[in-house]
Amino acid sequence: MSLFSLTGKNAVVLGGAGVLGCDVARGLAANGASVAVADLSLENAQALASSLNTNGGKCSAYRVDAMLAESLQEVCDQVVDDFGQIDILVNAVGGNSKAATISNEVDFFNLPIPALQNVVNLNLFAGAILPSQIFGKVMTGNADGGSIINVSSMNAFRPLTRIAGYSAAKAAVSNFTQWLAVYLAQAGYPMLRVNAIAPGFFLTEQNRFLLTDEKSGELTERGQKILAHTPMNRFGNPEDLIGTLIWLASDASKFVTGIVVPVDGGFSAYSGV
Repeated sequence: MSLFSLTGKNAVVLGGAGVLGCDVARGLAANGASVAVADLSLENAQALASSLNTNGGKCSAYRVDAMLAESLQEVCDQVVDDFGQIDILVNAVGGNSKAATISNEVDFFNLPIPALQNVVNLNLFAGAILPSQIFGKVMTGNADGGSIINVSSMNAFRPLTRIAGYSAAKAAVSNFTQWLAVYLAQAGYPMLRVNAIAPGFFLTEQNRFLLTDEKSGELTERGQKILAHTPMNRFGNPEDLIGTLIWLASDASKFVTGIVVPVDGGFSAYSGV
């Protein structure tokens, strides 16, 4: 089990105070890592870091705007000063926008391009490319390598209706993950690995009332369709990601790079027949 230990390793979680980022940070800290929680909301990052420190972890909070290279560079420099070596980078920044979503009022042909560009920028550039450039450059100096973990989505495998920009952006995240893994290995950094997790459908406070009726608690039509195509017949919980995350972050996966791991209850394997 020592293969899975993160004791002595330092992790950065960008979007660390978000819906999934919080559980990622908790999971890393619980398995021994020191964690830098970086988020657009410093207040939320500080609250999470404080709770992790109370439970015996070593965590610090930072404000970052992952859309800005200079903000990422500033935080990277601060983390290096505070922690020294960065061993693990989890890129958990992402999300969709109502303005980039097809509705009864707006069809694909009328989706505003600036809204689509913002979603792509958030998920692809802020959620993968920019932090991998800035933190990844520092991590190339590690004698023992490291692990960069991106967050893709089931939308990269099976694009959902209505969210064209988000689906395209997450497909790009998966492709970029593979590209960067090959690039780093061939550029002389084979021990700096790059992989991604592709969550299925997780019931969170953010999407609860899209999937379940606010009054009755029963599944909405969209929620029913999702479960009908999920062989395990349940939504995921954020903590369901932690086992895969620990595996990818630890030496247990030291010969694994360039993969996208579905954590989806079988959704991506099911044809519907």
